Amino acid sequence: MSRTPDVTSRRTTVRARTTPWRRVQLDDALLRVVADPVRARILELLAAEELCTCHLVDELGITQSGVSNHLRVLREAGLVEAEPCGRFTYYRLRSDVLRRLGAQLARLAESAPVRRPC
Repeated sequence: MSRTPDVTSRRTTVRARTTPWRRVQLDDALLRVVADPVRARILELLAAEELCTCHLVDELGITQSGVSNHLRVLREAGLVEAEPCGRFTYYRLRSDVLRRLGAQLARLAESAPVRRPC
């Protein structure tokens, strides 16, 4: 596959071999965010329910500052939303962003050829 980096949007264009003019846009920055094992686990936990930082610390077994740093990255990527509630801040998953990433991956899978002709 030929990959052409698109500097302005931080996306990688992947050209499908079966249809040379069809392109699939992958949000590589978002893929890097969800590829981290701790952030992936946070997303799994938030898929079940809204949680505050203290709950995530208990579930993940890492420090509060470590959880906060991962949550900051997830917030900046648009994957989670924060809602202050008294002394606590609750986090929830933004499923629309994950659906968009899933759709990009589904289009990539659909464009993959079975076998490259010689």
